[in-house]
Amino acid sequence: MGNLLCCVQVDQSTVAIRERFGKYEEVLEPGCHCLPWFLGAQVAGSLSLRLQQLDVRCETKTKDNVFVNVVASIQYRALADKASDAFYKLSNTRSQIQAYVFDVIRASVPKLNLDDAFEQKNDIAKAVEDELEKAMSAYGFEIVQTLIVDIEPDEHVKRAMNEINAAARLRVAANEKAEAEKILQIKRAEGEAEAKYLSGLGIARQRQAIVDGLRDSVLGFSVNVPGTTAKDVMDMVLVTQYFDTMKDIGAASKSTSVFIPHGPGAVRDVASQIRNGLLQGASSSH
Repeated sequence: MGNLLCCVQVDQSTVAIRERFGKYEEVLEPGCHCLPWFLGAQVAGSLSLRLQQLDVRCETKTKDNVFVNVVASIQYRALADKASDAFYKLSNTRSQIQAYVFDVIRASVPKLNLDDAFEQKNDIAKAVEDELEKAMSAYGFEIVQTLIVDIEPDEHVKRAMNEINAAARLRVAANEKAEAEKILQIKRAEGEAEAKYLSGLGIARQRQAIVDGLRDSVLGFSVNVPGTTAKDVMDMVLVTQYFDTMKDIGAASKSTSVFIPHGPGAVRDVASQIRNGLLQGASSSH
């Protein structure tokens, strides 16, 4: 704003307050105005119409006795049609707004627990904005927007909250891991049961095949060699298998020594035991 030869310049987005002999006369819009100082006219001051922001940090206590710092951002501006009220009625606009913000926050936050305060930030901001709008409109100011930009608990409280959150996540992870291990164990047991079932079927079929083969051998030998009984044929087959087994054990380079009774009588006992075992296997497979 300039003042030269009774002329004044009012900048854009600004209004000036004109007085005559110390009494309010009018509001000067942006542009050039004639101001005859010799007739008592003067500019008392100027008022910006730009949007302004005030950040207010307020310490208060929640319902669960946690002290927090609430940071509110107030966006406001003076109204051109109420410029005289904005200029004359308030000496310190920012202090006035800060006082109202303190009052509303300290009346709202103590009703909420800490977690609820974080969740209801918008409700707190709306309460502050409504109160400011109602109070500041009488002074020629408009509250454009009110934001609760941060709620800061004590550092120890934040650390405790982080530890609680971490413990909860670890608990969930442990449950998921236990559930996964449970599923693996169930699947492993199902696999083992299926494997044993199939192994049993294989053993049963193997024994059945052995019995069928021995039966065919006995029948063929009895037909081709008259006068022999099935018992004689079985004894001969079992003795042959016995000696084949002894030969395989002796031929293996890494076989473990096996001590068994040996002799003609022992062979008869072995044959009797093998025959009884095969007959039992055949009967169980049927």
